[in-house]
Amino acid sequence: MKNKLKICFIGGGNMAQALIGGLADKLTAASDIHVVDVNPQALELLSQRFGVKASASTDHVVETADVVVLAVKPQQMREVVHSIASQIKGQLVLSIAAGIRAADLSRWLGGHMAIVRTMPNTPALVGKGITGMVALAGVSSQQKETADAILRAVGETVWLDQEQQIDAVTAISGSGPAYVFYFLEAMEQAAVELGLSAEQGRALAEATFVGASALASQSDEPLSVLRDRVTSKGGTTYAALTSMETAGVRQSIVKALHAAAARGAELGDEFGAD
Repeated sequence: MKNKLKICFIGGGNMAQALIGGLADKLTAASDIHVVDVNPQALELLSQRFGVKASASTDHVVETADVVVLAVKPQQMREVVHSIASQIKGQLVLSIAAGIRAADLSRWLGGHMAIVRTMPNTPALVGKGITGMVALAGVSSQQKETADAILRAVGETVWLDQEQQIDAVTAISGSGPAYVFYFLEAMEQAAVELGLSAEQGRALAEATFVGASALASQSDEPLSVLRDRVTSKGGTTYAALTSMETAGVRQSIVKALHAAAARGAELGDEFGAD
């Protein structure tokens, strides 16, 4: 355990639970983590599982925290932020909600600037996440280190220079697990059509993704070089990749990620509109 950091989570959903699991009695004592949620079942689960404090009200909780983690749904964020605005003084405010811009959070909090906006992804649930992060000017170097430590409890972090880059992070890694699952589903389907069982197809597809990702992460070579090493001209891999290129798979993927980034920007406009 590193310190006595007091952390208040507003919202106790899956991502909050993943963070709490990585933090409790590691970065700080479980007793110094307080979760506020309107769902009594979620509060009981968090209290029993991690030993954290839990309540349905923010009264006397937010104002005593060093860090306030906003983990509610984007549609609920404005109302929640307005309800705690009077309790926010010098605390670090950490948002893990998609589509909510830090500038809007600051405005709703009466100009508070110690805000870090983040975009984690669902592999955080198994400690393998990656989070894009951007800090407003009012975040001190110590607060930035604290924010980084909190998100590193569930994976890697990438700091951004500009908040608009969060939309790209959302498209690549925030939504990214769904693309992987989509591809895995296609591989499983093909396996069945080629005579394997669904279980065999899934096992082969999952192991291939995990292994290829590990190989890429341990290599400094360009991805194109790694791909070429598996591809012999006229062979099976060549046949598959040629089929994908002919069908425009690469460009379809790139276009899809641009669409995701554009939608992220639209959501920022929608949620932040007065």
